[in-house]
Amino acid sequence: MIQHAEKEITESTLLCDEKGNLNPKAIGYAKKPIIESNLKGHYMRKKKWNYWCVFGDDILFSATIIHLDYAAICTVYFLNYETQRYVEKTVTIPLGNKVKMPSNVLESVYLHSKEMSIQLLYIQNETHMTITIPDFDGDFLHADLHISHPIEDESLNVVIPWNRTQFQFTAKHHILPTFGFVKMGDARYAFQAEDNFAVLDYSRGILPRVATWNWGFASQRVGFRRIGLNFGGKWTDGTGMTENAIFIDGKLMKIHEDLLFTYDTNNFMLPWKVKTKFSKEVDLTFTPFFHRTAKTDIKLATTEVNQMMGYYNGKIQLEEGPPIHIREMLGCIVERKAKW
Repeated sequence: MIQHAEKEITESTLLCDEKGNLNPKAIGYAKKPIIESNLKGHYMRKKKWNYWCVFGDDILFSATIIHLDYAAICTVYFLNYETQRYVEKTVTIPLGNKVKMPSNVLESVYLHSKEMSIQLLYIQNETHMTITIPDFDGDFLHADLHISHPIEDESLNVVIPWNRTQFQFTAKHHILPTFGFVKMGDARYAFQAEDNFAVLDYSRGILPRVATWNWGFASQRVGFRRIGLNFGGKWTDGTGMTENAIFIDGKLMKIHEDLLFTYDTNNFMLPWKVKTKFSKEVDLTFTPFFHRTAKTDIKLATTEVNQMMGYYNGKIQLEEGPPIHIREMLGCIVERKAKW
């Protein structure tokens, strides 16, 4: 048994119709960010976020801005691979009136509060990430990163349809060369565009009230190639669409099958298995070395995140081309549960 190939969208398309419901023409995936998330209506139900993860030589650095329609939640976290020092700071802004979430993937977004300032300025095929936090576990944190979006690179932009009033557009942009620095107290961590890459997860939609999903991702240099992995599970099952793909030197190769994530919810630090449902296209093991937990409870919304940092090993065998052997590839894997 095999799953059908998903429809590729090649022309600019609006996500929603005039009533704010799903535009059927938007169902599919695009290799460029040509789907505009013109969300409207659906009072208190719209979910929007921009999540960034940057893999450095010494640290993983991440910034997220989430808008839930009734609050904005902004999170910055930092992990030193070697010492495993981990710091996370979250700021919640009731109503989130001052946080404007753009309707296109490559647009600027800002958040300014006394506790945290995040500026994601998109200009001329580059995102300039500037983050300042006066008190980050007692240290002053300042990040200044330039993330390039190579014009010729492809990305994964996919619309997941549950029905006309529940749908999600997600854009996963991988292996984005990053240079600059993150300064935390007296420590300064440098990033070089040749070897350090960022991942963008842009999402806009009307999600079900209760949702569970897995997401696995990595963006690293493997030998002479830039390779990105993007795997999703649970939330897309049965919709006919997936967010599964690999990127090699900026070229997207879509995986049309659902993926099975096998792991122990009593011990997330045990190895995870990621495999295609019917074929042998994807056969990977993820071995964690760090477990991040994050919980949000703001009355209307509760979320629980178990995010593992670790290494992918195994093989990807697409229909076209030789097998891709993955060995000790640094990345993340996530289980997220939400009621919102």
